[in-house]
Amino acid sequence: MIKNTIFYILLISILTASCHSPKGDVNEPNVEEPSLEEMAGQMVMAGFRGLTADAVSSGFIGQIKEKKVGGVILFDYDLVKKSGGRNIESPDQVKQLISALQNQAETSLFVAVDQEGGMVNRLKTKYGFPKIASAKYLGDLDNTDTTSYYARKNAKNLNELGFNVNFAPVVDLDLNPKNPVIGKYERSFSSDIDKVVNHSAVWIGEHEFEGVISTLKHFPGHGSSDADSHEGFTDVTPYWKEAELEPFRQLLLPERKMAVMTAHVFHKDLDSIYPATLSPNVIDGILRKKWNYQGLVFSDDLQMKAVNKLFDFETIIERSILAGVDVLVYGNNLEYDENIPTKVVETIVKLVEENKIEKERIKQSYERIMEMKERLAE
Repeated sequence: MIKNTIFYILLISILTASCHSPKGDVNEPNVEEPSLEEMAGQMVMAGFRGLTADAVSSGFIGQIKEKKVGGVILFDYDLVKKSGGRNIESPDQVKQLISALQNQAETSLFVAVDQEGGMVNRLKTKYGFPKIASAKYLGDLDNTDTTSYYARKNAKNLNELGFNVNFAPVVDLDLNPKNPVIGKYERSFSSDIDKVVNHSAVWIGEHEFEGVISTLKHFPGHGSSDADSHEGFTDVTPYWKEAELEPFRQLLLPERKMAVMTAHVFHKDLDSIYPATLSPNVIDGILRKKWNYQGLVFSDDLQMKAVNKLFDFETIIERSILAGVDVLVYGNNLEYDENIPTKVVETIVKLVEENKIEKERIKQSYERIMEMKERLAE
């Protein structure tokens, strides 16, 4: 009788302890970690063709459903076909398209656009969207109230349409007025650091209020270049100044809903082999280690010739991830490959299986992405 009583007391004690186990205790069921393929899929942002969900190919929609796409980017003009009507036709059409794509995704998508204002403007007035002034106009005017007005108008429009990522503002210093990709298109606020920081901060704040991520570009600075990284190798060694880092350093605050986009520029004193997007010296060395920035890093379009003509597909992915990039962007507008998301995911898995990239590195990017998506849902 005494033995039975002791047995029941011990049993009750064990059961009681189990019922009150802290979260994460061995008695609690573990939350299943996403597969490597799913984590890799969140790292992929791709462009596509189609004005409506029905017009988007079943192959691309299938990749969204299969969790091989973490984000999409929209364009109004198809550079490969040399024709308009790619993804953007009118406000109602864009809103319906984005909503339909989100409905296909189990995890919400990053939906991005290059909506800087001025000449880099996918949501044009001819489609029925509001006019947004260029960064140069706003910097020359140097009235932050005016910048706030246009930034608010831009952000509100993006939010209403369903975009949650804007690849803007450009925080490159306007050091070369003849720069064929920055100065020529009036994309920079100024050559003055304070002006760039002040107007960018206003822009970021208005977008954050509307739940849209601002993306500072192009790190570590593209404003002094004399070449266009869309077209080929872009060596900024003779021109780049350390001051070009300063707007990024001052603006990248962890509490803000923002990200940074890399540039495909090459500087032999920063990295003698790789352009910035593929360089651990630049991204991991400066952003992550020197500045302790732990937020999101988007690559610039990895189909641009400054990387695409110099390195093979697998090397670009491997080196970008090792450098510190979280989201690999394939605009699919300089060349078109509907199956690019699947190819990227398969390549990442292969690189991990071959021990060229640690699985923990993929998990690190996945967690950054999911944290931002959760913040956007708040």
